[in-house]
Amino acid sequence: MKEAIQVGMDNYPAIQAKKNQLNSSKSYLKETRTEYLPDLNFSAQNSFGTINGQNGPLIGYRGLAVSSSGPALREQSWNAAFGSLYLTNVNWDFFAFGRASERIKVQQRVVNRDEADLGQQEFQHKVRVAAAYLNVLAAQRLVKVQQDNLSRTQEIRRVIVARVKNGLNPGVDSSFANTEVSNAKIQLTNAQQNEQEQVNQLSQYLGYSTPPADFALDSTFVVKNPVMPNAASKQPQENHPVLQFYKDRIQVSDEQVKYQKTFALPTFSLVGTFQGRGSGFTLAPAINTPVAYNTNYFDALNPTRFNYLIGIATSWNLSSLFRTKYQVQSQKYLSLQYKDDYNLVDQQLKNQQALAETRINNALKNAQEAPGQIRSANDAYIQKVTLYKNGLATITDFQQALYLLYRAETNNYIAYNNVWQALLFKAASTGDFDLFINNF
Repeated sequence: MKEAIQVGMDNYPAIQAKKNQLNSSKSYLKETRTEYLPDLNFSAQNSFGTINGQNGPLIGYRGLAVSSSGPALREQSWNAAFGSLYLTNVNWDFFAFGRASERIKVQQRVVNRDEADLGQQEFQHKVRVAAAYLNVLAAQRLVKVQQDNLSRTQEIRRVIVARVKNGLNPGVDSSFANTEVSNAKIQLTNAQQNEQEQVNQLSQYLGYSTPPADFALDSTFVVKNPVMPNAASKQPQENHPVLQFYKDRIQVSDEQVKYQKTFALPTFSLVGTFQGRGSGFTLAPAINTPVAYNTNYFDALNPTRFNYLIGIATSWNLSSLFRTKYQVQSQKYLSLQYKDDYNLVDQQLKNQQALAETRINNALKNAQEAPGQIRSANDAYIQKVTLYKNGLATITDFQQALYLLYRAETNNYIAYNNVWQALLFKAASTGDFDLFINNF
């Protein structure tokens, strides 16, 4: 069982998907922490064009403007030369009322949520693998019961046919015997079909692309009860992996509320620029006289004028006060939704725990009755077979005894399995898988 669970943890695609999701969140957290660093840009350009200046206001709307600096001449000049610009720019939003730190906290909560999501996915998959394992065991035992039943009916048919041929029993008895054999074969085929379905399900949970030819499973779960079937869980209810995931969803949403509130506040930035420019044009000797220029490309590469700028800027979009208000309000309602989801799951798990106790007690009672039932059914079967062979019982009496033995064998194998299934249900509802896996 433990080996099967480990194989499922290592191979099941959904588990691997959750691990990759967690790794993605961790990587994004590292990226988020770097966003507080200042923007440092380097720029260099070489261009060729004219430098006609013109007096008048303008705005560089969406970049659709040309930055050409030169004197405002009386006439258009088509003289052109090369120019160069070298720029280093720093922009650092050094204070935004905790916006950067809140974003980091949000992403950290996302990482915690994804870790909890992986944890609850792994826990649920352990339960699925264990349940499928028990189902395969039960299916295999039912196949054995059907095989034993078929062997008995075939043996009895041989006896009946011999007695009918000798005139010791009516011929109709052989028809009854043939019917029982046919029915046993049908039941065996159905049991084998059910076994294959359970094997396919377990193979899927183990991450196998094709089911193996045969599963060699531990028969402990169909021949004995757990050591401590009524053991109490030592894990608090709030630590249930599923509840932990729902709790972290709430914390992510609450942290996003704090983060969104910072968008209603201004941002303070530190800006700095250092610029060098080179040009193929030279200084005009007088206003409205042609500007001397040199079309040599390499002469314009050398910067001859430099400028720097250092300052502090602030920006505050006042309309964000209104937008942020409703964004925060929406996020708060989302948090309330997550809390309601948490309360619903918490209530369901508590109800399942109460039901699990009842299932365990009932399964234990059935497991105690099963051995006595199979002993009595086996004794009755032997008695009816003996009486029938001696002509002291009818075929109907024999069929009834055969059915009782078949039912008792089925109940006996299923009784122990049901105890383990009930214990697994309790482990699933309490979130303590050790209740099941360490109870051999």
